Amino acid sequence: MKNVLVIFYSQSGQLKSIAQNIAKPFLNSEEIKITFHEILLEKPFPFPWNKDSFFDAFPESFLQIPTALKPVSDEILNTNFDLILFHYQVWYLSPSIPINSFLRSAEGKKILNNTPVVTINGSRNMWFMAQEKIKVLLKEANAQLIGNIALVDRVGNLISVLTIVEWMFSGVKKKYLGFFPLPGVSEKDIQESTKFGDIILSHFNQNKLNDLQPRLVAADAVRISPYLVTVDKTANKIFNKWSNFIYKNPKKRKQLLKIFYVYLFLAIWLISPIVYILHLISYPFKLKTIKKETQYYQGV
Repeated sequence: MKNVLVIFYSQSGQLKSIAQNIAKPFLNSEEIKITFHEILLEKPFPFPWNKDSFFDAFPESFLQIPTALKPVSDEILNTNFDLILFHYQVWYLSPSIPINSFLRSAEGKKILNNTPVVTINGSRNMWFMAQEKIKVLLKEANAQLIGNIALVDRVGNLISVLTIVEWMFSGVKKKYLGFFPLPGVSEKDIQESTKFGDIILSHFNQNKLNDLQPRLVAADAVRISPYLVTVDKTANKIFNKWSNFIYKNPKKRKQLLKIFYVYLFLAIWLISPIVYILHLISYPFKLKTIKKETQYYQGV
């Protein structure tokens, strides 16, 4: 009997649904025992969010500062797992606070130690630099990253800003103003994610996990937007300055967060369209770089 662990953290239920669908093929196998572990916080973040709490999470999110988690069960801690399916979401271009807290914890490191891991992220659209940070944390935990799946909101960048924010602040997944697309990863993509579970299970049973990622990529598990890669890299540099400045000035935190909100609003609605136009103009001159980046971010 082989042991597989499914780890996730979910506020809205989206990532939990993804985790359940990808795990379906494993649940149908009599030779595999699959265990689910939901990361829980001692002091949960609110959902739905309000404006103050949403932006107050920014510095610690980006800087990957952990918070206290509820203990992992002894059964999980005392089991040697043959594979871990690790689901995470992105907060402010970094792995969410619950996720980085788990990866940095002694319990998390014990569970992940010397174990093959497939990362699965459900995010708005920019996950590239967050995945790089996940790689560092997995390496520190002595885990073996053997696959990655990225499920994202497929609508345009600015439209998804509107719909996701409405979802996060209302707690209800609905069409904003009655006609915008539903926010988040589409229900179709969530339901069809079972195909990735089939691929992982096949390689797992054949002991060919080192050959897994090319098969996942061929099945459309990782789509790359060169424009969003550029935005992600640039925004990380800017967020690094903002987060450190706010975190190191606790007495001025509220005022600085208000200024950051104004900056973020302007960056999204004024600067990003200009960056997109510049990207389109320069695209033909960056084909080699784009091809190289695409191959890199589709890999592990």
